[in-house]
Amino acid sequence: MNDFRTRVRDALMPTTVTRWVKITAWALLISNIGIVGTGGLVRLTGSGMGCPTWPTCTPESLIPTAELSAHSLIEFGNRTLTGVLVVIAAFAFLAVIRQRHERPAPARLTFIVGLGIILQALIGGITVWMHLHPSVVGVHYFVSAGLVAVSTANLVLVYAPPSARRLAVPRRYAILTHLTTFAVTVTVIVGIILTGAGPHAGDDSAARNGLDPSFWQHVHSWPGYVTFLLTIGLVLGSLRTPKVLNLTRWTSLLLGIEIIQIIVGVWQARTGLPIALVNIHMVLAVCLVAAMTAVVMNLKAPVATLTPTDPRAPETVAAR
Repeated sequence: MNDFRTRVRDALMPTTVTRWVKITAWALLISNIGIVGTGGLVRLTGSGMGCPTWPTCTPESLIPTAELSAHSLIEFGNRTLTGVLVVIAAFAFLAVIRQRHERPAPARLTFIVGLGIILQALIGGITVWMHLHPSVVGVHYFVSAGLVAVSTANLVLVYAPPSARRLAVPRRYAILTHLTTFAVTVTVIVGIILTGAGPHAGDDSAARNGLDPSFWQHVHSWPGYVTFLLTIGLVLGSLRTPKVLNLTRWTSLLLGIEIIQIIVGVWQARTGLPIALVNIHMVLAVCLVAAMTAVVMNLKAPVATLTPTDPRAPETVAAR
């Protein structure tokens, strides 16, 4: 029995980066991206108030009753997925907890994601109590984007060697990367504001923020195109960075997501915002956040992997 318990413990809580650790890290990222899609489905199908109370579905029942509509099943299904995310976060945390002395960052990041998921459940409840107020819905989405970013950082560090990391690109390239990150953040925030002015409120009686959607569509595009131009600079600049960083691959992925996002954004704007395209646009936005995070995380490399000719900053950062 003791041997069995030891094997189970070592499998779920290994002391090195095993296949299980990588699986849980990928599951954490994919599930946090996926719930943005299901959350978007709740809103885009008008199911936001399918369960009129929280944490129960109705004042009398935890789950949807026969008298409620399909909207209730959609909304309650999304609530249920939050529990799945908590379980995945718990497994991801356990998978790295025994490595916390050599690799402290993954343990901290998975713990933050777990707390963030619980916070998201509370924000979701407030969203229902506030009858889908666009400001609260916007915060809900923004926190999801943040959890995707943290999950991506965790995934990158799981694959990285557990050693001190050093900035391995010219400082001007790092500055360009951070400017692009700022542009991505502004684009996402303006997109959230635009969504609060648009027609997909999640419920016919939900409030809108009163802004002009036509004007804010243009405002949303401005930082988007700035991001696109900056990313082209990142791709070209990545050709002169150390190959160990794989920045050409990550910046190309970032650029590819942006191209698809621009196409979908223009398409949805010219076709009356069909719900399928809007949902794709929402998911692509957090994929953009993930790709941007991966680029930022790969500005540094383990010291042992760098050669004397690699351009890098003088300071060493013990980020594992």
